[in-house]
Amino acid sequence: MTRDCDRPSDGAVIDSMTGRRYISWLPFILRLPVCAMPSLPIVSPPPPATQPGDYVELTVHFRCNLACQHCMILESMHWLEPADEIAFQALLDENARDRRWRGLILTGSEVTLRSDLPDLARRARDAGFEHVRIQTHGMRLADSRYCRTLVDAGIDEFFVSLTADTAMLHDEITRVPGSFAKTVAGLRNLDAIPGVLTMTNTVVTRLSCRSLPGVVKLVGSLKNLREIHFWTYWPMKETDDLDLLVPHPEVAPFIREAVRAGWAAGKHVEVKNFPHCLLGSEAASLCNDQSELRIDPAFWPEFHRNGFHQCAYQTVCGSRQCLGINTAYAARYGWHEDILAPLPSVDAATARVWTEPAP
Repeated sequence: MTRDCDRPSDGAVIDSMTGRRYISWLPFILRLPVCAMPSLPIVSPPPPATQPGDYVELTVHFRCNLACQHCMILESMHWLEPADEIAFQALLDENARDRRWRGLILTGSEVTLRSDLPDLARRARDAGFEHVRIQTHGMRLADSRYCRTLVDAGIDEFFVSLTADTAMLHDEITRVPGSFAKTVAGLRNLDAIPGVLTMTNTVVTRLSCRSLPGVVKLVGSLKNLREIHFWTYWPMKETDDLDLLVPHPEVAPFIREAVRAGWAAGKHVEVKNFPHCLLGSEAASLCNDQSELRIDPAFWPEFHRNGFHQCAYQTVCGSRQCLGINTAYAARYGWHEDILAPLPSVDAATARVWTEPAP
């Protein structure tokens, strides 16, 4: 395992891109029991509202009217091909025949740009899908009439991207002024509709990491919001060209605080692509499970450039969810042998088992 970052004698982490120095006394804080942080209540993690295995995802659109700095497909969306009518109907026929899934997730880039989205939802319901979910940045949902149109067509679940807790930061990340106000208005519109289930996702980057607890505070009172997700940034290549990665020891306290705040608000919280051993008392929040994804096969070679299950303790760690450290992160910050620690072979924190998506 190649180490591209030097390790000074005091154990600090050195950023190979900027030369910044991160002192590694933080591991002692990361492993403090929750009782040592009295400002954050001791609560039991609420269960997930849905199960990934009950859903199938289909990419139906690869255009977006935002330009989020962290977007995994910001470059590739211009050449990735969405599912055509034949593929969409074939999936509907498959589920009508076999009843493999309870729900369909319509995804890609920004699916609300499709004018026929309500029709797609109605057809999915007719094919036996009990639930239809869309992944969206939520701006069009600021129109309450459009929200009602989608719900009436059969869309009852909304996975909404919320990049930060303030308009200034959210709009900086999306690079579209006014996007925050529309997304928040959309979430509030959905909260007024009975029977709707909402989830939010915030990508964890150098820009957003300190806002994670604030995101929970912003959305925690929404009654239809059942899940809050924090997905650690994937560069989709071997280097952090956009300077968006942040040292795990620096971001861990913000993630853990946000998880506890979400649990206290009665929300299921999921963390993805973060070292399991650095989550401490909040280790149960790590879940890298995903629904089956039907996407242009050209996506997978790009995705696997991230690198998975790379860790100095991979062969002895008992975590069944951890993805280790991705290639770009290791190139920039090193492997953290003095910070990471293998979990017991029987993982008491979670019984979930992560399966790497097949290309």
